[in-house]
Amino acid sequence: MNTSYNTSVQTSTQVVLPELGGATTVKALNQLKKGVWVYFVLLIFEGALRKWVLPGLATPLLLIRDPVAIWLFFMAWKHGFLKLNFFITAMFAVSMVGFFAAILLGHGNFFVALFGVRTLLVHFPVIFVIGSVFDREDVLKIGRFLVWLTIPMTLLIMLQFYSPQSAWVNRGVGGDMAGAGFSGALGYLRPPATFSFTNGTSLFFGYAACFIIYFWLNQNKYISKSLLVVASFSLLMSIPLSISRGLFFTIAITLGFAMLAVSRKPKYMGRLIIASISIITVFFLLSQLSLFQTASDAFVARFTSANETEGGLKGVIGDRYVGGLLGAIYSSGQLPFFGYGIGMGTNVGSTLLVGKNQFLVAEGEWGRLIGELGIVLGLAAIVIRISVSVKIAIASYRRLSIGDILPWMLLSFCLLTLPQGQWSQPTGLGFSIVAAGLSIASTKNQAKEDTVLPPQGK
Repeated sequence: MNTSYNTSVQTSTQVVLPELGGATTVKALNQLKKGVWVYFVLLIFEGALRKWVLPGLATPLLLIRDPVAIWLFFMAWKHGFLKLNFFITAMFAVSMVGFFAAILLGHGNFFVALFGVRTLLVHFPVIFVIGSVFDREDVLKIGRFLVWLTIPMTLLIMLQFYSPQSAWVNRGVGGDMAGAGFSGALGYLRPPATFSFTNGTSLFFGYAACFIIYFWLNQNKYISKSLLVVASFSLLMSIPLSISRGLFFTIAITLGFAMLAVSRKPKYMGRLIIASISIITVFFLLSQLSLFQTASDAFVARFTSANETEGGLKGVIGDRYVGGLLGAIYSSGQLPFFGYGIGMGTNVGSTLLVGKNQFLVAEGEWGRLIGELGIVLGLAAIVIRISVSVKIAIASYRRLSIGDILPWMLLSFCLLTLPQGQWSQPTGLGFSIVAAGLSIASTKNQAKEDTVLPPQGK
């Protein structure tokens, strides 16, 4: 048997332990699974540590997941669970050339380059570690944890929404008394929940929506109906409380994926529609209460003003997604061949280089990559991320074709974060890595398949 576990996206293979010593290998696998959980939990509560628990250590805590990522990579490779596939090798080459180019030809700051290269060199391989060591049951455990967490997280953002920025619950990174809220509407700011920035709120609830909708279609031992109902209400309430147009569109896209999946079996389409109408009806009844009406008014005002500025779905998906790449390529003619240097487009990089947090390269992810690395290396990094996304999408669709809806539901979020998620920001990076890794793990064929849709032809 090959001692290397093939961590490419798989569609019909069982999880096989490499022959490296029986009990030792099982122990290593369990340790790696615990390590992935540590990485995930730190992603959720990293901001809380930096704001409330250890504000004096806010700067070093920014890198708190990096040692975990390095440990996961080393242990997975050592025990044969990680194969250095094309994607890891290609990203390693891009990151190393970009690192030395930044020091010798770009901004010239060693620490800025080191901070920038870590996203490609340290965190990117974690995608394949998670995909290798996790199985379907592990993915569903993560999902159940997220469903449970939506309830206290909604209560937290409700408290943050209605509290002044001077309140402890709204304290910023490092104990900043100015508050962690961000531009909202009608005098209310977008709440950051347990995260260091408000994008964490949208990412958390957007990913939780994938599992909540999946569990509605496939209730099993992992979830109770009462918990699912409360979590669904929490998810719906998070939309106006977050004042996030991005969260609204993310959930809408996930619902669209669910519609496409269950259309293969009409009775499940009816179940989804009835459940959706019932929950939305109750939500709108609750929204008549002043407590929720205020949040709804703020959300509508933000939605309207943003639509006037950027456009509706075209502005969010078209201009940001497709336009971001085309705009970055169009502007690349004015860049040095190797760009301005990796790390320069991050918040930490700008602070170290010019003494304040500002966009030195580009706000969009693809523009940042091309601006930092140049047209050749930048496009290479983008193509690698898109290629992994395509392989996950193909594997997920194949699972859907034989009746497995879980990978397809997770794909709805993965396609919004892996290709062009903001990796310069730690929370955006973390959710992108975790979502991609869990998507790969969910595509594995299990001995006891837990599906909602019957195979075609039956």
